[in-house]
Amino acid sequence: MNFFEKHKLLKVLSLNAFGVLVQFVLGIFSVRIISEFLGPNGMALTGNFRSFTSLFKSISVLGLKEGLIKLFLENTDSKEEKNSVVSSFLVFFLGLSFVLTILIVLFAEPLSSYLFQNPVFSVYLNYFAVLLPFFVLQTLLITIFNANQEFKKIVGIQISTNILLFVSSFYFIYQQELEGAFFAIAIADFVSFFVAVFFVRKQFSFSFKFQSHYLKTISKFIGMALVSAILIPVTAILIRNYIIDNSSLYNAGIWEAITRISGFYMMFFSAGLSLYYLPKLSALKTDDEFKTELKYYFKILIPVFMGVLLMVFLLKDIIISIALTSEFQAVSELLIWQLIGDLFRVMTLAFGFQILVKAMVSKYIFIEIIYNGLFLGLSFFLFDSLQVKGVMQAYVIANAITFFVVLLMFRKLFFKYKKRV
Repeated sequence: MNFFEKHKLLKVLSLNAFGVLVQFVLGIFSVRIISEFLGPNGMALTGNFRSFTSLFKSISVLGLKEGLIKLFLENTDSKEEKNSVVSSFLVFFLGLSFVLTILIVLFAEPLSSYLFQNPVFSVYLNYFAVLLPFFVLQTLLITIFNANQEFKKIVGIQISTNILLFVSSFYFIYQQELEGAFFAIAIADFVSFFVAVFFVRKQFSFSFKFQSHYLKTISKFIGMALVSAILIPVTAILIRNYIIDNSSLYNAGIWEAITRISGFYMMFFSAGLSLYYLPKLSALKTDDEFKTELKYYFKILIPVFMGVLLMVFLLKDIIISIALTSEFQAVSELLIWQLIGDLFRVMTLAFGFQILVKAMVSKYIFIEIIYNGLFLGLSFFLFDSLQVKGVMQAYVIANAITFFVVLLMFRKLFFKYKKRV
């Protein structure tokens, strides 16, 4: 047995590594372009738009990934049943996305005023709204590949999409600056959809037939997904707007720059873990099996992640000089807090994926409320005395407390074995 067959998680991560490397490099240059052309103010405003799009994209695919993977694993030998699952999910989630499209269009102007302090940018909210159903289609295709463990196709889609999005973003920002950045964000998933379609080789026959009995599986994940879909982006928007209202767009841009840098290395682990753990944990039947996966996670993955964090810290000035302009120098002093918070976050994910795939609804909702409530409340409290540093410290404290809360939830795991989950 070779090394990668023995360590399948590392195999998935390494397979995903090239795609993430491309995304990392392009992401660094994308941030540089935004910092060069738009400055901290533009960084803050585009951050609000990203949080807004994240909110509605998450709501539009509530439970799609987890539900589809679960049903595929339950029907591994029936292509007809899989096609029925896909068709039913297609009808349900497209219908949901159309409802969201109408809501965004109806309230575009007041939303623009809140997000950007100017109703004139509502046109970009409308662009995003009309194109939202294409995000649902793209997510459906990616999830089919994930359920079938076709990781090479997923990596191919990621690389192709990131290159096209980088080129288009650069062009639009160069031509129209802030408005160009908004337009690039609005059409991003439209571009991603057509890339995904290119990789489909008549793998499934889609129809618009809805089987209502699949709603039972979908409903198990909708509540959990809805909580995350709302709390995470709304928390980010509230914190960013609090910084703007009580300090400046500049400081909000500094915080956004830090989170964007964090996203560069976090995407490697979060994307790889999602590809590996969603189908892996869905197939586990006992606590003993989960405990084995948990030991592997902390023995192999956490040390690798800590090494990445150390490398980012040691090279932070070089990374910042490449990705940002001199206006963002404050990022160097504050990045350490983000790194510590991210370590606690990745350790929490070891249990979080199990809570998600096994549909432990009450635990999931409780954890999300605890984390986001702590992060929001502590950010408001600490910002008054410590400014952006207070928000960074709030991130560390919120993640640390959440990790220990999750440990308490799973304390029986280390004393009982072979209990069905």
